[in-house]
Amino acid sequence: MRYTWLTLGWLCLALVPFAGPIPGPGGIPLFALGAGLLLKNSRWAKKRYVAYKRKRPHHGAWADWALRRESAKRRAAIAKQNQAGGD
Repeated sequence: MRYTWLTLGWLCLALVPFAGPIPGPGGIPLFALGAGLLLKNSRWAKKRYVAYKRKRPHHGAWADWALRRESAKRRAAIAKQNQAGGD
């Protein structure tokens, strides 16, 4: 099943250039769906994402939120706790 989701993710990303010119937000949800499927099912994509996020930590915040990643929830809870303790 994992390979099915992985293939569907790559297919969604391949269709983005064709859906982009269509009026409306055609390519944006398709890109988000494809990227999400790849990040959930591909170690290669996860490694690239982690490397990108280390260079640009604020850019990855939206993807973490959208994917409901456990590591993002932990970091947010720790940051909230530190902020509350610092006040």
